[in-house]
Amino acid sequence: MNATPRVRTAIAAVMTVGLTLAASACTNSGSTSSGSSSSSSAVANNTAAAQQVASPSGTATGPACTYTTYAGGVPKLNVADGKTIVGFSQSESTSNPFRATETKSIENQARTLGVKLIERNANADVNAQNSQIEDMIAQGAQVLIVAPENSDGLGPALAQAKAKKIPVLTIDRTVTGTACTDFIAFIGSNFYGQAQIAADDVAAATGGSGKVAILSGTPGNNVSADRTKGFTDQLAAKYPNLAVVASQTANFDQTDGQKVMEQMLQAHPDITAVYAENDGMALGALQAIRSAGKTPGKDIKVVSIDGIQQAVQDVASGQVAADIETNPRFGPLAFQSLQDFFGTTGVQPKVIIKDNHFTPANAQQALAQGLVY
Repeated sequence: MNATPRVRTAIAAVMTVGLTLAASACTNSGSTSSGSSSSSSAVANNTAAAQQVASPSGTATGPACTYTTYAGGVPKLNVADGKTIVGFSQSESTSNPFRATETKSIENQARTLGVKLIERNANADVNAQNSQIEDMIAQGAQVLIVAPENSDGLGPALAQAKAKKIPVLTIDRTVTGTACTDFIAFIGSNFYGQAQIAADDVAAATGGSGKVAILSGTPGNNVSADRTKGFTDQLAAKYPNLAVVASQTANFDQTDGQKVMEQMLQAHPDITAVYAENDGMALGALQAIRSAGKTPGKDIKVVSIDGIQQAVQDVASGQVAADIETNPRFGPLAFQSLQDFFGTTGVQPKVIIKDNHFTPANAQQALAQGLVY
């Protein structure tokens, strides 16, 4: 990918699994919650793009998890035998481009392997997600891939899966519990590392001095918590002249992002930078900034996390200073992890997927190559 060594180091800062994918290299990858819908062709192109796993770094956080060690042992499965039934629980509507790309990636890889896939979409309702997971278990799912709506709310479904010896692999958000006991592992981005990069981007765009507003994501999940802490920790450690003057949740939502940004600008008209924890909120912030008679990219520098097409276009046009993607192409990595889990290799507690870093230097090229979803 095009990121600098500093960026690569930050993204690889969380322990990664010694897992390799036989896929061709790809310069850019995908993104996270909330944003405008993408075309079916764009989803198809991006699903086909190769996934990458960050190079192993640090000390192992624990032994690899296998079917013999998971929750006292579960039945061995051959995921690619054409008979195994895998349940996939999606947390949010596929009108969200991240969720659309994520879902298509899971579906395509299941089709490639001959996996029988049962799918449900909770549409951002954690109670519905619990019920749907229980329904998939009743329908014969032998293993589950779950994209959690939030980190704390899936206890009932996970307990039922555990009682029935059905292993659960979590992607893109964590769940409360213990790896290899309550779930196999977590596959996703280094959200804390993303936020550190965002802080560096804000500093670069502002010259290291200014008043910053934070649009944070939905409370109750690890993504928002890590993206807030990573950013504020980095400011405290490296940029004493960047002051956070306002911080408020906008629920990973574009409409909320616009409303909250309008309120922030009324209370703090001297804001010079905005950090949005996803692109949906960033797009809303851009609208609010323009409505306040200010120019994004000139009067107020905006940095975001996601990598959706509209935001990367805004990076290319100079309205957004930088955008750190969150890769949604989990299919090959998730199913390889399951094959390793049921084999002898096992899976580490955290598997960190590689993300790209969109800046004015590479955004236009990424768009031209069709590598942005």
